[in-house]
Formats: sequence, structure tokens, C-alpha cells
Amino acid sequence: MNFGLRIALASLSTHKLRTILAMLGVFLGALALTGVQHVSQAMVRKAEIETEKLGPNLFMARAGNIRFRRSGGSGATGDIRTFKVADAYAVIEGLPAAASGAPFTQAPMEIRAGSVKVPSTLVGSTPEYLHVRSLELAQGRFFNQQELHDRAMVCVLGSNIAERLFGGPDAAVGREVYFFRARLRVVGVCLPKGADIVGTDQDEQVFVPLSTYMRRMANTDAITGVYVELAPGADPEQARSSATGILRQRHGLQPGQPDDFFVLTARDTIELQQQALDLVSVLGLISSSVSFAVGGLGILSIMILLVRARRLEIGVRRAVGARRGDIVAQFLFESGLLSGVGGALGVVVALVLLGALYALSPFPAVFDPLLIAAVPLGSVALGLAAGAYPAWQASRYEILDIIRSRG
Repeated sequence: MNFGLRIALASLSTHKLRTILAMLGVFLGALALTGVQHVSQAMVRKAEIETEKLGPNLFMARAGNIRFRRSGGSGATGDIRTFKVADAYAVIEGLPAAASGAPFTQAPMEIRAGSVKVPSTLVGSTPEYLHVRSLELAQGRFFNQQELHDRAMVCVLGSNIAERLFGGPDAAVGREVYFFRARLRVVGVCLPKGADIVGTDQDEQVFVPLSTYMRRMANTDAITGVYVELAPGADPEQARSSATGILRQRHGLQPGQPDDFFVLTARDTIELQQQALDLVSVLGLISSSVSFAVGGLGILSIMILLVRARRLEIGVRRAVGARRGDIVAQFLFESGLLSGVGGALGVVVALVLLGALYALSPFPAVFDPLLIAAVPLGSVALGLAAGAYPAWQASRYEILDIIRSRG
């Protein structure tokens, strides 16, 4: 094997440019396949982690129709003013599987402290929102039932908002902020939470009592929807069906009329994201397959050229006793080595790039040992397949024919 390796390295080094070009296709295929598949797995894992943080039993009914953006966020379209507070409590009380719930409304709104202004999402809800959305406080407290009843002008800041306005949570509690002319006192700051399952950055939100928002800030009787925490072991599909029936009845929708709301579970968003990521994976497989095909053709072409250039070597080896099988094995070894090195280099570069991506992004570090091992092995198999015909061609050369052609 050491003798065969020396022959292979000497042969490939003689035609360096051809060798590099032949390896390039396999290298790019391995790089694309390893990179895209790992990024897809990391995105799925990130979505699963967010679901675990939020709680797998979270259940949401919301006005309008869901629309997922390419950027990863979501929004509602259609009539979004049909959802009322009474609808939210009808869902909470009408679902036997509901453990707790919180009606909510939200709207983008600029917040100001002194001369500093930053964009935010204003969320009006009830004290139950803290538990239902699994929020934790870094400083202070959440607003209470008395403040909800009194329509108190108090608020709780997301961590990013507190950092931008006051330099941190410690300096925020007790200070005053403004939404246009509405002045609110900060009573708490949440711990960093990150984006939720529908892409909303919870650290950019400001929470106020629902009654304060509806009566003293926006003067509206419509809300965005309701979050419901289902009891452990509850069937989300049964809860969805029940909530749909309750809301259709309350909204006076006749059979055949489309819903003016949507019902979403935490698992639904995982499935929707998985569908989008499946498309990314398929596109990655197509691009890597094209690169592998180009690489295979490159290896086939260079091996054919090597066989023709090494006719004398083949004749000498046959003359000193090499069998046809030895010639086939030598050229298969060279083609497999060529493709295997290209595939291994592609995997190594992909892992380096993935390490940098994981370090600079919120994606969890996901490395698939099976995929990492399979790509170089698949590259070797590709090289063997591409080198099969040139190896067979080399084994068919007759010693006398080679001598005559040299003469």
C-alpha cells in the first residue's frame, strides 16, 4: 500500500493543476453539503430550544391570519380588530385543558426617556402574562391586579430597552418613560429572553396593564389575542378545535366562512419552520449534488488522461508480473484518494466556517458526527465510481501494443 501511495502521489503531483481542478468540484460539494445540512439542523435546534423556553404547552389564538416572513418573524393580515377581551376569557374558561391564560394586545410604538428615543413593541396584558410567557425579572416586579384594575401608568421594560434608555436594569426601576404624551413609571425590568417562536424579540418589548393600554393610551376595545397555558398532557389539537369552535360562534361565522383569527401552538411554529428549512436542505442537496457531479466528471477526465500518459508505466508493470487486477486497484486507489482528499478538505473548511458562525450568531453549536464521517466516505465512493472506467481501460492494455506504440 505504501508503494501504491507513492505512485499515486507522484502521478497526481505531476499534473498539479489538473489534480486541483478535479478535486475542486468534490471540495465544493462536500463544503456545501456539510455546511447547509449543519445550518439547517442548528436552526431547527434553535427553534426547539425556544419552544422549550416558552413551554411546549403554550397555545395562542390571535386576530387575523398568520403570515411568516422570510426574515423569520411573523405578522397578522386581514381584519385584526375582531378579537375582544371577552373572546379571550371565553377561550380560557371554555377550554377544560387550560391551566391559565392572559389576553394581550401589542403595537409598535416609540418610547422615550429624556432626550433618548428608541423603537419598541408595547404589550398590554394582565399579571398572568409573566407566568404564561415564562418571563423572569432582573430588577423590580411585574404589575399586579390592583394596578390592572386602577389602569395604573406603570410599565415593565425588556432588557434591551432598559439598556438603551438607562444603561442597564439597575438604573431603570423607578424612572419615568414616555409614549408620546403618556408618562409611565418603570416598576421592573425583565431578564434577557431573545426572540420567541414567531420571531418577536421579547427584549425589545415594554409591558403595561391591559386596561391602561386600552383606556388611557390607545382608546380601543380590540385586542391582539390570548395566550393560554395548557395543562400537562393536554391534547393541543383538541384544544385548537375547541378554541376554534368558541371563536367562530362568538364572531358569528357561518359554515363555509373563513376564520377571522388563527390558532397556533408552539409545535405548529416548529413544523412551519421545519417546512421552510426542508426547502433549504433540498436546495443545499441539489447544489452539492451538482458540485459532486462536476467533481466526478473532473476525476473521470483526469484519470483518463493519466491512463493515456502512463501507458509505458503500465506496460513495464505488466512486464514484471503485475496482473490486470493490480492495475485496476492502482488506478482505483488514485481516483479514490483524489476524491477523498477533496471531500475531507471540504468538510474541514465547512467545520471551520460553522465554528465561526456559531461563535458570532445565536445558533446553538450543532455538529453531526454521522454526516461528518459520511461525506468523506461518500466522496471516496464517488472517486471509485468515476475511476472505474479509466482503471478498466488501463487493465486492457497489452504489453506488445504498448511497445509497438512507443516504437
